[in-house]
Amino acid sequence: MSSKLKIIVVDDDVNICEMIRLYLEKEGYDVVLAHDGSKAVTMFKQEAPSLVVLDIMLPSIDGWQVCREIRKVSDIPIIMLTAKGETFDKVLGLELGADDYMVKPFENKELVARIKAVLRRYESKPSQVKEIIYPNLVVNLSTYLLKVGGRELEIPPKELELLYYLASNPNKVFTREQLLQEVWGFDYYGDSRTVDVHIKRLREKINSENQTWQIKTVWGVGYKFEVK
Repeated sequence: MSSKLKIIVVDDDVNICEMIRLYLEKEGYDVVLAHDGSKAVTMFKQEAPSLVVLDIMLPSIDGWQVCREIRKVSDIPIIMLTAKGETFDKVLGLELGADDYMVKPFENKELVARIKAVLRRYESKPSQVKEIIYPNLVVNLSTYLLKVGGRELEIPPKELELLYYLASNPNKVFTREQLLQEVWGFDYYGDSRTVDVHIKRLREKINSENQTWQIKTVWGVGYKFEVK
């Protein structure tokens, strides 16, 4: 059995797929290709890859939905690959749980470098159970479980990771840039409003005046998980 890491590359442009395959195989990776969204989901289940390079504009189902399907069962790294460069697309990709985002046209060498960086971060994650418990709050990063007041809530991966990071550092203030670096794991070039979007949605789900904890805004600085 091969010990090489396997990467699925999903793009409807056959030439782009083959070029990426050449570069990745040269670096020692096993590479399999898919050219539509439905095939990508099926292939993911069959191949058990270490990483997915995923285009957004795909036949059948788009990259957003492929990302959602993968995130239902796995936290493996996903790098979104698209011709769109608007902030909205970047924010949506990150909200759905993507680990990085590249805009076409791109240098294949840069893609390889980002793949290596994302895999290093993923492989260096501690294997022990990661769980934080406060009164009426359980955040488990190993099983991606959130319970508030004993009730299990569905939550996108990045929202849970952001909550876990803040709750791991009670009463400590973080800037938006620090949260992007620590939670998303790379320098996000663009609008940091993605943090504001995640915080807003988290508050809608978990904040309550009756709790001994809440996510607070520190005006002019950033956010903190305040424990009373």
